[in-house]
Amino acid sequence: MLVLKRLCHRGFTLIELLVVIAIIAILIGLLLPAVQKVREAAARMKCSNNLKQLGVAVHNYASTYDGKLPSANWRASNGQNANGGLNILAALLPYVEQDAVYKAGINNSASFWDAPIAGSPSGTIRSLTMKGYQCPSDPTMSNGYAANQVNAWGGSSYAGNFQIFGMASVGSKFGGTDWNAKYGVGNIPDGTSNTLAFAERYAACGGSGNLWAWPGGDWGPNNWGVTFANSPWGGNWTSVPLVQPNPWNTACDPSRPSTAHTGTCQAALMDGSVRGVSSAVTQTTWQYAFTPDDGNVMPSNW
Repeated sequence: MLVLKRLCHRGFTLIELLVVIAIIAILIGLLLPAVQKVREAAARMKCSNNLKQLGVAVHNYASTYDGKLPSANWRASNGQNANGGLNILAALLPYVEQDAVYKAGINNSASFWDAPIAGSPSGTIRSLTMKGYQCPSDPTMSNGYAANQVNAWGGSSYAGNFQIFGMASVGSKFGGTDWNAKYGVGNIPDGTSNTLAFAERYAACGGSGNLWAWPGGDWGPNNWGVTFANSPWGGNWTSVPLVQPNPWNTACDPSRPSTAHTGTCQAALMDGSVRGVSSAVTQTTWQYAFTPDDGNVMPSNW
């Protein structure tokens, strides 16, 4: 009985405790990468779904306007928003269940982004955040804002292909330029399945970024507009997407798409499908994909 009593009160030795701690540490080390992979897979799926919704929104827009595509930049025909244009993400608001925001902006006499909205940090549309325009993996997104625009302008993790939504330039009755889509959804020469519609782009990139309510297309290599492939306004607009540029404020090129996903940039095509574009894609293939009317057959590395 005395021996049993002593055994019952025997605690762990220091060596035994160290062994247990080491085993737990090894298990955590094995499980943590798996947990991170699951989280990234979930974030990538959410990001893919957002791009899918943008593709569907474009087709719904086209159905409403006799096959016409939304423009990279345009002004309201009723004479409102005279101080600037509405970009493609603003134009698609009614088709991503944000009709109230769209109506508030389009009816504002000064500008879309300065329309009063109660509850936003600035009291205007520009500081609203849109979950459907945010990729969970975007490291430059801070609670819905571009990291360099917190509480000022809501950020976007996606950008439209300027070559399809903004190639045709016509004079605006308000002065400046409206960038209207050159083709409709039914007459894209290279076909909807071979033409890019949207791609990922960091909300903050270098000295600029990607702001969902920012007016215009944009027109320079360093800009805040929600487009890529912005010919002919300089920058590396023909270059392939950047994969995990870090740090974003020095290594990111705002004239190119950019992604936080490993080895691939997600993109939506004009047929509404979503695909991952490999980091190994060549510049030639990438140009074929974003150009709607070059007549080239997509290479095998697409």
